[in-house]
Amino acid sequence: MISVFRRKGSKSKTTERSRVRPRWYLELAVIAIFYGIYSAVRNTFGSAAVEPAEAQANAELIIRWERKIGLYFERWLQDLFIDWVWFIQFWNLFYGLFHFAVTAFALIWLYWCFPRHYPFWRTTGLMTTGLALVGFALFPLMPPRLLAAGGDYGGTMADTGYVDTVAEIGGLWSFTEGAVEQVSNQYAAMPSLHFAWSLWCFLALRPHLTRPLSKVAMAAYPWLTLFAILVTANHYWLDAVGGLGALSVGAGLAWAYHRWRNTDSTRRSG
Repeated sequence: MISVFRRKGSKSKTTERSRVRPRWYLELAVIAIFYGIYSAVRNTFGSAAVEPAEAQANAELIIRWERKIGLYFERWLQDLFIDWVWFIQFWNLFYGLFHFAVTAFALIWLYWCFPRHYPFWRTTGLMTTGLALVGFALFPLMPPRLLAAGGDYGGTMADTGYVDTVAEIGGLWSFTEGAVEQVSNQYAAMPSLHFAWSLWCFLALRPHLTRPLSKVAMAAYPWLTLFAILVTANHYWLDAVGGLGALSVGAGLAWAYHRWRNTDSTRRSG
């Protein structure tokens, strides 16, 4: 008898989840449309359409700001670890993989297991990414790894001493070679989507984690991402601040949108 009630309860719970879960094909359509917009913005305002001198000038501005407040430490941080080849290779892999894998896992897990919370966090992620695209278009920023690189995308600041760790030490791919070059905006640094998405993952999953180890791992994830983007010279720390700002505004916009939508639905049903 107990097992029968459990099965009924399980079935009821499954039915409830299915009823509130957004239709998967509509979600895929939203993501596809958003990716199309993302690609259009990237191709119109990306590194192929920006002079390296402009991106370098913005980098010099960021460095001046960090120096004024006494927190220009990115070169020092990389120098501490640059001779640890295996260590740097790990963070190159972390930078290239976790950004997408953890975010995709969080989105799918929320969709499947917590459908009532999924729409808000999906909208927050889209809003945050859209705001980041505005930042990329208005403020193309040369990352530290390119400051002395020369070539089509690199700068002329040879005295900065940064190392492009993927190109020099190794990782999954190089952002300035082959097919990856064609789909990469070399100057998409401000704000840092790596940091924004990692913080998004933490905030979205934190209420649903029950095991201590998973809680600690998820709480550490944004800080590990911050370390990764700095030690690999892909970002300045101010880029992470920009990512925090984009996420904050994105969450506010998502909250306002879903509040308006719920109010509108209540008015219609009433």
